[in-house]
Amino acid sequence: MSLTGILEPLQQPLFTVLDTPVSRAEFLGFGSGALCVWLVARQHIANWPIGIANNVLFVLLFTQAGLYADAGLQVVFITLAVYGWWTWTHGGGPGSSVLPVRRTTRTEWTWLLAAGVMGTVALTLLLDRATDSTVPFWDAATTALSLMATYGQCRKRLESWWLWIAADVVYVPLYAYKELYLTSLLCTGFMALCVAGLLNWSRDLDARRQVVAV
Repeated sequence: MSLTGILEPLQQPLFTVLDTPVSRAEFLGFGSGALCVWLVARQHIANWPIGIANNVLFVLLFTQAGLYADAGLQVVFITLAVYGWWTWTHGGGPGSSVLPVRRTTRTEWTWLLAAGVMGTVALTLLLDRATDSTVPFWDAATTALSLMATYGQCRKRLESWWLWIAADVVYVPLYAYKELYLTSLLCTGFMALCVAGLLNWSRDLDARRQVVAV
């Protein structure tokens, strides 16, 4: 069977929301994305393989919607997921196989913010000049925020949740504008899961500090 034959069923409408067809890819992306964030909030290692499957689905979905930066971002996410999977199981340092939750350092914030600004500018120019994107700035900005958040997730930095929340605040209206209503709803749910993840990771960090203090 050809690749086209495999992908075509995923592109077919499954049901309709607000007179807009929802494809199988969007529906599966909805479920796998929600499960992935729920697992991240609980620091469960299974979030990484499920997240990779989610990324593959969204490559197809975003390419169809003309969100080219977001489609390319999924490929980067897959690479980062492999890195994050390894880091969560091997990054705890000597005597520990578990990576602990930590705060983002001032140095990390400096280069993350610099990379985010430069990435947004460069992607905006690229999308505006080289593609038919109707939302080059917002596509680029959410891409930069998501990459910053993913790095923090790979390293278990507490503030990665704030970056995900900021990205979702933009993603919700952006996807609705592109008539990806189920994905827009998914991002609304993501925000709630991000808050839960922020609270869970904060409690874990506080518990570690108390143990060290004792």
